[in-house]
Amino acid sequence: MHSDALQRGFAEFVGTFALVFVGAGSIAATGGQDLTAIALAHGLVIGVMASAVGHISGGHFNPAVTLGFLVTRRIEARLAAAYWFAQVTAAILGALLLRAVLPERSADPVNLGAPGLGAGVSAGQGLMIEIILTFFLVWVIFATAADPRGSFRSIAGLAIGFTISLDILMGGPFTGAAMNPARALGPQLVQDVWSDGWVWYLGPAIGAVLAAFAYEFLYLRPTEPAPVGPPETGVEEPGVGRAAAG
Repeated sequence: MHSDALQRGFAEFVGTFALVFVGAGSIAATGGQDLTAIALAHGLVIGVMASAVGHISGGHFNPAVTLGFLVTRRIEARLAAAYWFAQVTAAILGALLLRAVLPERSADPVNLGAPGLGAGVSAGQGLMIEIILTFFLVWVIFATAADPRGSFRSIAGLAIGFTISLDILMGGPFTGAAMNPARALGPQLVQDVWSDGWVWYLGPAIGAVLAAFAYEFLYLRPTEPAPVGPPETGVEEPGVGRAAAG
């Protein structure tokens, strides 16, 4: 368990580090003005990392995603704790190194990519936006990666990355569309920017739990066993490791 947790945790560390370094770095590089580039940078880094190490850790890179897997009992509590430690540590280190390598004139005007509320957006509105956007993200993760009928090996990383991008294209101007407490925490801590910071912790947590429970109980936990019978009934008998199919 210790070796397994280390291997999985390090995969989560690398993925989360890449998200913060590249994602927040794209905001600094564009001065926060090129929403398409920022959305693509976040989506691409998640898509690439999820495809690269999804078979090792599941490619969460997000404490809210791990929470969704925990409340549906798809990850053990000790392993979830290891994931959270890796994700938070990676986010902080990623932000620290980004701060070290970027000139102040690039990092300071955008608070090193820390999420913030747009003009006229209240904390309550921002919270609801983060809940909804994170719901979409975790819904897609469960549909492509957790569902055995999903397409993890072929397009899960692509689908998850696209979801990140489309969420940012909508929510970026209003909340920064973090959808990820670790992604928010790293730059917030390094830049010491905490205004309405709870929005990016509570919103993703609520959205992730709602999506996880919805997908789990609607699609992954049938209310009754699948029927089985002889061939003449038209229902295929299940074999080892295979469910009945009508």
